Amino acid sequence: MEGMSEREYSAHSGLSRGAIQKARRASRLVVYSDGSINAAASDVRRADMTDPDQQRRSTGGDSGFSGPADSSSYLKARTALTVYQAQDKQLGIQKKKGTLVDRARAEALVFRLARQERDTWVTWPSRVAALIAAEVAAEVEKQTGAPVIIEAAILQRVLEAHVRQHLDDLADLRVSLG
Repeated sequence: MEGMSEREYSAHSGLSRGAIQKARRASRLVVYSDGSINAAASDVRRADMTDPDQQRRSTGGDSGFSGPADSSSYLKARTALTVYQAQDKQLGIQKKKGTLVDRARAEALVFRLARQERDTWVTWPSRVAALIAAEVAAEVEKQTGAPVIIEAAILQRVLEAHVRQHLDDLADLRVSLG
C-alpha cells in the first residue's frame, strides 16, 4: 500500500471517517491506483476546494491558528456581517413597532412644542391681567373696607416682565437626543 487508509487519513486530518468517504466521492482526495490516499496531495486539494468556514467547523471550531494563512479574518468579517444584519433587522422591527423614531423628526417636534409653550406664556399676561386686577381689588376691599382700584395695564406690564424673565431663564435649557 503506497498511501494511507481511510482510517489513517481520518486520524491524520482530524476528520471523521464519514467525512473522508464523502471527500473521496466528491474527488477532494488524491487516491493512488491501489485505492490508498496520498495524504500530502489530498491535504492541498481539500484546502483548495473547501470553504474556510466549512473547514473550521469540521475540525471543531477555533483551533487557535494565527497568521495570514488562517481563516480567522474571514470568520471575523463573516461574524461582523451577521451581527450587522441582526442589528439592522432589530432596528427595522423597532421602527415598525414605533419604539424607534427618526431623530430629525423628534427634534422638530420638541422644537415645535417648545415654541407653542412659549407663545402660550407670552400671551398669558394679557389674558389674565384684568381678571387678576379685579380679584386683588375685591380681596383688598373685603379686608380694608375701602374701595381700591388696581390698574389692569400696570399689572399686565409687571406680569409680562416676570414671564419674559422666566422664559429667558428657560431658553438656556438645551434638549439633547443623543
